[in-house]
Amino acid sequence: MLVLMWTGMLVLLYQQYKHESAIRTEQISKELKFINSRIINAYKNDIDMRPFMNFINDYFANSMYEGISVCVYDKEGRLIYNAGDTPIIQDFSEAAERAEFREAEATGEGSNEYQEDDQFFYSAALKSNDGKIYVQTTVPYTMTIGEAIRANTNFWIIFVIFVAMGGICYFSTRYLTKNIGLLRDFATKAADNIETVDETDFPHDELGDISRKIIKLYRDKADAVKKSEREHKIALHAVEEKARIKRQLTNNINHELKTPVGVIKGYLDTIASNPDMDTPTRQRFISRAQDNVERLCILLGDVSTMTRLEEGTGNIPVKEIDFHDIVFTIENDLTASGINGNMKFSYNLPLDCMIRGNATLLTGMISNLIKNAAIHSGGTEMGLDLIVESERYYTFRFYDNGTGVDPQHLPHLFERFYRIDAGRSRKVGGTGLGLPIVKNTVEALGGSISVHNGPMGGLEFLFTLEKWKD
Repeated sequence: MLVLMWTGMLVLLYQQYKHESAIRTEQISKELKFINSRIINAYKNDIDMRPFMNFINDYFANSMYEGISVCVYDKEGRLIYNAGDTPIIQDFSEAAERAEFREAEATGEGSNEYQEDDQFFYSAALKSNDGKIYVQTTVPYTMTIGEAIRANTNFWIIFVIFVAMGGICYFSTRYLTKNIGLLRDFATKAADNIETVDETDFPHDELGDISRKIIKLYRDKADAVKKSEREHKIALHAVEEKARIKRQLTNNINHELKTPVGVIKGYLDTIASNPDMDTPTRQRFISRAQDNVERLCILLGDVSTMTRLEEGTGNIPVKEIDFHDIVFTIENDLTASGINGNMKFSYNLPLDCMIRGNATLLTGMISNLIKNAAIHSGGTEMGLDLIVESERYYTFRFYDNGTGVDPQHLPHLFERFYRIDAGRSRKVGGTGLGLPIVKNTVEALGGSISVHNGPMGGLEFLFTLEKWKD
């Protein structure tokens, strides 16, 4: 655009310069024609032309027309009068060949510019009405005339102003289009997933602000896409993990069901195939079948609890629960239920320990911890204490003084059907779902749980439960 503007400007300036030079040149021709017309008027009025010729010599001396030559020829071509310098053209036949004479012959007057012996001249010719005389006035091109016909120096001032304005426009547009260049680089790199444009590179103006907002929108969109991809992967992983856990649970349940069902079937088949079996043996087989039926019922109940906890976490009804009363009731029922075996259970909880929970789930959770310690710890004592109270949570500790477990087993204690000693566990009882139910119950109620070997032996379960807030 600057090149086009400057080209147009130069063309206009050149045309204007030529036009003004032509006007000034035409002014010289008019001056020469005016001299010719004065001589012709003197001829028409029969006035002696010599005084006027002398006037011309005096008038144009030391002026821009210095060196002017005025010649008067008759129709035969003889030089009648001459004023100023010696005429360049002595022979009229030669003068008649020039353009100004041919034009004067045709129209009465003419003008011309010509060169003679490396000297440039301006010339004008005029013929009288009766055709008896011709007047030719010639002036050489001098430095004075050159300066006179040269265009006004204001053109150069205009040219300089245009150049300055063009420079200002160029650097201004360079500054303004810096944003466009940076955005172009950003778009190019962003298309190749290479985004290295620094927002601080953009000028602090309206275009810079818009550019920064465009980049921010792009980055926000890219972050949203990445976040969506991460969430999709996490969700997909969660779905796959849930499906894997279900398959594992199904396989484990099938495996766990086979044992009691097989035992029950074996005893019943034996009784059915031996109608003459003695009464004590028959009674012993029936008793063992009943024990496995009970074990089967407990297993199915635990599976139902696990399913309800995993699939209905958001639908579990919660309300204000006095955790002290829950533990107090369990402690009173231990003798009748016998789930603590030969171990002593104690607790240290404040009165009015109000939590956000579900009474049935909390009762099952504490009962499972007590049952797990009674079956597997090999200790004599177990207990439940409140150890930390924060603005939102209570933190509790369930412990026993048993033998604990090897460290490599600790990360797996909350896994379904995980047994440290599978053979012994089946002999002493347990479905392998007690601790997973404990963990799911705590998490379903908004808490967390962990397990480690206690400093004085045995296991310690640390779990949090959310306080009740009105």
